[in-house]
Amino acid sequence: MSELKKMLTSFKKEGYKPVYFLMGEEPYFIDFLCDYFTENVISEEEKSFNQVILYGKDVTVNDVISQARQYPFMGDKMLVVVKEAQDLGKTIDQLVDYFKAIQPTTILVFCYKYKNLDKRKELYKTLSKNENAVLFESAKVKDYQLEAWIKSFVNDNGLEIEPKAVAMLAEFLGNDLSKIANEIGKIKIILNQNKLITADLIEQNIGISKEYNNFELINAVAYNNEAKAFQIAKYFALNTKNNPLVVTTALLYNFFSRLLQYHGITYKNAGANPAEIAKQLGINPYGLKDYQAASKVYPMKKVSQNIAVIREIDLKGKGVNGSLSHDDLLKELIIKLFR
Repeated sequence: MSELKKMLTSFKKEGYKPVYFLMGEEPYFIDFLCDYFTENVISEEEKSFNQVILYGKDVTVNDVISQARQYPFMGDKMLVVVKEAQDLGKTIDQLVDYFKAIQPTTILVFCYKYKNLDKRKELYKTLSKNENAVLFESAKVKDYQLEAWIKSFVNDNGLEIEPKAVAMLAEFLGNDLSKIANEIGKIKIILNQNKLITADLIEQNIGISKEYNNFELINAVAYNNEAKAFQIAKYFALNTKNNPLVVTTALLYNFFSRLLQYHGITYKNAGANPAEIAKQLGINPYGLKDYQAASKVYPMKKVSQNIAVIREIDLKGKGVNGSLSHDDLLKELIIKLFR
């Protein structure tokens, strides 16, 4: 996110470079920048003759270079955008030839999604070092970074959001950034003059239950609230499509794995700084209190046992060593976690 902001700032301060190569596993940032270029570089009245959109599956690199070397018509610059550039395959390496005679009046943008260029190849080295090019890597937002990203995105849109609402979005939508951005965009319209996104708004407009979700299940487990955990499990059993067992076991496994790590950190360094512990666990500092509480309920030996239980239930849910119903598997999971 910080690299994206730096690039947007550079546009305003320094103008545009002749070549932008946007690559990486996260399509959201690439799409965002692509939209920015197509909306801002060429004026509306010039777009029909000075803005060209190409698609990797329909052209060759030579076609792209030929288009890029044309002069703008009745204007000072031309924009050439190659969407789905990953479909150019290995021929993308031929782009090196363009740097032998760059057209300074053209802004050439490649949208190369879901992977990165081979860093050993000449094209990557050229893009990295050439003063006329910008190589932007769109990396996936890691799970532990997701809540911070959501909060930052919301703030950038002039809004505030409750911590619980952040957790609900992260848990329900995962790190599908495009979907998260779309849902927040819808809520922004609904909010009108209000600025705060609450758990109630998430529940009413996105369909995520604020009481019965994996975030609340983990909270119930962490704070030794067996009754609430069973209530949530019962709700999950009645709504299996929106609450697949594999997601529940994965999130519980992550929780107890981090709890095991928390025990290890605090055992070795009882006076460790909370911010440093949160960093080592790869979590938002806000969530550290849940691990502090859970560590008093589950000693290290019980944590290890629970990790084994979660693996066992996950395998059973996949048809290994049994064929119990979703409801029965959840009941067995909750009982074994608490007992």
